[in-house]
Amino acid sequence: MFTSALKSFSSNITANYTISTTPTSICGAWKVYDGRKKSTGKAVSIFVFERKSLDPQAGGLGPRSSSSSMRKVHEEVIARVKKESTLLARLRHPSILELAEPIEETRSGGLMFATEPVTTSLAGLLQEKDDQEKAGGVAGRPSRFVVEDGNGQMRRRELEIDELEIQKGLLQVAQGLEFLHNAGLVHGNLTPESIYINAKSDWKIAGLAFAGPPDTSDTPSKTPPISLSEVLYHDPRLPHSLQLNLDYTSPDFVFDSNVSSSADMFSLGLVMLALYNSPHTSPLKTNSNISTYKKLFSSSSSSPSSTNNYLCSRPLPKDLLNGVLPRLITRRPGQRMNAREFQQSQFFDNILISSIRFLDSLPAKTPNEKSQFMRGLPKILHQFPRAVLEKKVLPALLEETKDREILFLVLQNVFKIIKSLPSGRRAFAEKVIPKLRETFIAAKGASNERDTAKEAGLVVVLENMELIGESCSGKEFKDDILPIIQLGLESQTHSIVDKSLGCISTIMAVLDFSTIKHEVFPVVAAVFSKTSSLGIKIRGLQAFVILCGGSSGDNEDSGGGLDGAVQPSKSAKASTNAVLDKYTVQEKIVPLLKAMKTKEPAVMMAALAVFKQVGKIGDTDFLATECLPIIWGFSLGPLLDLQQFQQYMAMIKSLSAKIENEQIRKLRELSSSSSATASNDLMNVGSSDAMFGTNGNEVGESDFERLVLGKGTSSKSYDMLGGDSLRPQPQRSQSSRAATPVFSWSTPTSTNEVSAVNSLSQSSNTTTQSGGLGSSLNNFAALKPTPPPSAGLGSSTINGFGAMTPMRPSNVQSSQWSANTFSTTNPSSVTSYGQPHPSFSIPAPPKSTSPFSNFSIAPPPAQNQSAMQSQYGTGMAGSRVQANGANQPVQKTGLDAYESLL
Repeated sequence: MFTSALKSFSSNITANYTISTTPTSICGAWKVYDGRKKSTGKAVSIFVFERKSLDPQAGGLGPRSSSSSMRKVHEEVIARVKKESTLLARLRHPSILELAEPIEETRSGGLMFATEPVTTSLAGLLQEKDDQEKAGGVAGRPSRFVVEDGNGQMRRRELEIDELEIQKGLLQVAQGLEFLHNAGLVHGNLTPESIYINAKSDWKIAGLAFAGPPDTSDTPSKTPPISLSEVLYHDPRLPHSLQLNLDYTSPDFVFDSNVSSSADMFSLGLVMLALYNSPHTSPLKTNSNISTYKKLFSSSSSSPSSTNNYLCSRPLPKDLLNGVLPRLITRRPGQRMNAREFQQSQFFDNILISSIRFLDSLPAKTPNEKSQFMRGLPKILHQFPRAVLEKKVLPALLEETKDREILFLVLQNVFKIIKSLPSGRRAFAEKVIPKLRETFIAAKGASNERDTAKEAGLVVVLENMELIGESCSGKEFKDDILPIIQLGLESQTHSIVDKSLGCISTIMAVLDFSTIKHEVFPVVAAVFSKTSSLGIKIRGLQAFVILCGGSSGDNEDSGGGLDGAVQPSKSAKASTNAVLDKYTVQEKIVPLLKAMKTKEPAVMMAALAVFKQVGKIGDTDFLATECLPIIWGFSLGPLLDLQQFQQYMAMIKSLSAKIENEQIRKLRELSSSSSATASNDLMNVGSSDAMFGTNGNEVGESDFERLVLGKGTSSKSYDMLGGDSLRPQPQRSQSSRAATPVFSWSTPTSTNEVSAVNSLSQSSNTTTQSGGLGSSLNNFAALKPTPPPSAGLGSSTINGFGAMTPMRPSNVQSSQWSANTFSTTNPSSVTSYGQPHPSFSIPAPPKSTSPFSNFSIAPPPAQNQSAMQSQYGTGMAGSRVQANGANQPVQKTGLDAYESLL
């Protein structure tokens, strides 16, 4: 029940509007609050009059007033305040303050009504300007009222008082007065407090509490006439703001008791003097006393006139001083100009004011007049004050975006204004973006027919995309601007698609990686793959360069014309934000390039620029297997000239060098990371250990003794390929590994056999000590061919291993291999023990005309005393030869001997 009762007391304004907690300005008896309608979000200003301002403790009424007189005063004040709101509801004009919600009572007994958004009153502006000048600002009009911070945010009252602002404001006030006078009303109290400045910097007339019909009016009026006998005398019980301000009152009221429209023109002249005066007040100082007022006009020195510069402390404009004020500040009403004549005076005869006036009446102009005005406006935009551009010219132009015939002209002027404003970022976000969204996005699916006028406007937007990117945030760009670019990419007009692709650099600088990859790149790729236009193909390749991390300047080297000729490079703008990832570049962009069919030079050179960026991103394996074949194919295009082919070859060489260096680096890292054991085993493939099957294991001393003394063969078994025994062997230490032998073609003779073996053993030992993990086949001694020994089958045996010598064929016609015979020597003939590996020499093969190999295994000799039995424990890698015992087996010859090898 309490809630429902509370709602019954709540007003329509408080229920439907959100109201700020603190007033933005105080205009006379009104406190002005910012408000916003809950349903639509439309901004308004809430005027609130508090009844407690009339209480004695608030200083409104004297303490000696009786209760009856207080009630009468309250009724008069409330009626006067309601009259102002009632007249605002009846009067609709661009120069009259627009009423949004009618007046209503508050729960505390006060009054409130809502109007269009206002910034302050003219009186409040002049007061703050005076305070600024007193605080140390430069005296006079050059001081600035607007204070802007580094982020483009300005103070709440964003106003300037310069010459054009004054002229524009006075012209609007004159237009409002003309409307009032034609409506049969006299304002009666035209002062700076009754003139409001809205958010568009327009001056609006309000304060109609003392308005009424003129004395000469014969038309019946709903508004009661002005009672001069009551309003001229100041009541000390009432607040000053609720009474007639004698400082701006016409002498017609005081001396003649005559109410006419000319009285408003006299008041307008005094308002003009306050604008140029310092401080910004009226030249008449009456102190709300009618006697003082009459005394001032009794003397020519104390009354404003041309002889005393109208009591103004600063110089007045020449046109105002000579042509306007003499016909406004005059005692005789008949000598004053009316509101229409004032608007046509020399004071307003300049190109800027005329442009503003034309702009105000633009909706009523013909299409030809609109077009001419829009084409000429850019020439004078730089002459307008920035505040006028932002608050007057820009909103008026944006209202004309509904006219499709002049849309592109309007947008050209809009972007020129945004570029010139220091607070252009804020103005663009608040004013321009909603209009762009309404013009292009909201009407996107309205009709499938081609709209050439809309396309012309879209081209202007795309041409200014860099400015747009600087003037809005990433979220605003993604939500409102990116759909416009996508609309351009989907267009059927090639020029629009070309402009849209040219916006990629701006997109890269504003948007995040995820949006670029999932929303921008697929559209660009689709346009590139489907288009049949060479120009769009080239522009798409240039977009790929930027998407891969390049700059717009990288495309200049690829040629600007369809012939692919190199053009002078312009200033490049690098992509400073997210680029496509490696996967997208390799799996999406490169296949698009591979699928291209055209071989036009310009397209080929643009593709080369893309490959340059891919070369910086892609893996070397991908570059070698995928990119280089494509580049080679493009380089052989029949239309490329010598210079273009050389550019392709330079690219091929660059990528090849990169691939080579990367592969060398990988192999070096792989080699250095291998273990010492694995590397040693790899390098010992060609060593004597591998050849003879020892696999790096030394021959045991007991095995050696049994071998040379004929006590039986070793129990070890070796596989045919020279490997170790299949049985598990104990692990030997690394220090016991065999050293690398030295090979030589020389075979020592039988006479000095022992000395040759000793010399060869020492050489082998020295070589082994200098070897190791890094030893290679280059460490083997030089090979010298020598003639075969004359001792027949007698060959040296070291440490139990026979020296193996390929035998010369028995005759030239011999074409088959014969069994080789290994012989052993007495161990006592070896003077140096400790070389575990055999020392052998292979004689150089003789020249032969036989088509078969010159190497053969010699057949066993015929002498029985030299017959030997050879046993092979290993195959190709090496062999172990045991000493010939007393009981030798039957000698095998021919094929049987060959089978014994196997």
